[in-house]
Order: sequence, then C-alpha cells, then structure tokens
Amino acid sequence: MKNAAALSGQPATGPVAGAAASARPESAPPASGSSGSAAADLSTRDRVTQLLLERGATTAGQLGSALGLSPAAIRRHLDAMLADGDVLAREQAVRGSRGRGRPAKVFVLTDAARGRCGTHHYDNIATAALRWISRNGGSTAVEAFAAEQVAALEDRCRAAMEDAGDDPLARAEALAGALTAEGYAANASTIASGGQLCQHHCPVAHVAAEFPQLCEAETAVISRLVGTHVQRLATIAHGDGVCTTHIPAQSRNTVTTVRTDR
Repeated sequence: MKNAAALSGQPATGPVAGAAASARPESAPPASGSSGSAAADLSTRDRVTQLLLERGATTAGQLGSALGLSPAAIRRHLDAMLADGDVLAREQAVRGSRGRGRPAKVFVLTDAARGRCGTHHYDNIATAALRWISRNGGSTAVEAFAAEQVAALEDRCRAAMEDAGDDPLARAEALAGALTAEGYAANASTIASGGQLCQHHCPVAHVAAEFPQLCEAETAVISRLVGTHVQRLATIAHGDGVCTTHIPAQSRNTVTTVRTDR
C-alpha cells in the first residue's frame, strides 16, 4: 500500500544495528554451499552499510580495519555495492597543501541505500500511530484509516488498467504491471482454478503484521480492480514469502480474506 508506506517508510531490510561494535574478521565461506556464502556476504555488506551510515565518507582501508577484513575482501564487497548502486566512490577532500600522488578514494552511501536504513524506525512510528488510533477510535477507525491509505493506490492502478478489458485474468495481469510500477514486484499467472496474483514485496509488512486491516483493505482493492471475488491465501506480513491472492474462475460479489497467522 503505497500511501501507507509514506507513514511507515519504504520497507526494505536495513543494516544490522550495532554492527561496528560487534565487527569480527570475515570467516571463510561455509562448506555447505553457495547459499551460506551469499548469506555471509549480505551480512558483511550490512555491516559496511552501518559503518558508512555512522561515519560518512570512509576509505576502503578504514572500513577494512574496522571490520577486520583484508584489503582484497573489503574491495570485493565495495565493488559489489558499487555495482548494485548502494555506494559511490569519490576522491577524498584534502585540506591545506596536498602531497604527492592521487588523493585517497572514499566511499559514501547513495541516497537510495541511506533511505533504506531508516525502515524499522518509521515502521515503529507507523505502528505507534495505529495503536493510538485503535485505542481512541477502535477497530473501525483503523479500518477507515487503512481504506483511506489505499484509495490513491486504487485510483492510480485503475487508470493504468483502462485498456485491460473485462476478463478478470486479463485485468489481473494488468494489475500486476501497475503494482510492480508501485514497488510491489507483482506478477499474475493462470492456474487450473482461475488465476493467481503474487506480490513479492510489501511496503508495510512490519506494520501489517500487527494491523491486518491494512492487508484486508488491499485485498478489497484487488477485488474491485479485478472485478471479481478474490481470496488472499498468504501474506508477507504473517510470515509467508509472498503475498498470494487467488482469483477464482467464476466471479462473485464478495471479498474473502484467508488469514495465515502462524
């Protein structure tokens, strides 16, 4: 829900808090296979991100020393982060007279990477705000808030689906494209019992885990946009890897939400 994301912050996984304090030398990749190595790389890059967030422009040597990494290891991670658009490299500003040789290169976070670092902070603010609404207005007030947050999203998706026709499955494909443009990484597919809409990213997953009204409001929007009854089978907010919405082959005029609490 894009508008709710404005309150909760764009979801993404931020760096591990306190990484600099707990830094330790990089260990060799586990023998179990590439998945363990990839997880270790991600953890190290989270620690690099945390240091850059705390220190600002920093040289590769300074980062390697703080994390206990060899020059080759820290440069491998920085090269990957440069390729992913998470860091920028620039010459270090030198005050006063400059000695011989080229200035040292420093690394800084990009705006996109810096924006992801505050995710959980804004999630906490959004959750606190919804708790306040719930205490003072009850569940009806939370439902009204959730419906208002997805209203603009519904309008934008409806405009993007103008040429989709009336077939629910064709509309689901058009909706997947519209949702992907909104940051949901969505796709639609045809299955034996109808269709399936999958969303691989949820901007408000942490908040919706406590307030399922956000998921329910989104499900209602999907139903209206597709033009048929839908069933929400799984949600990221309740621990599933993907938000999955089933679109039955025969239409009805109701919305059903199937919760997947663990």
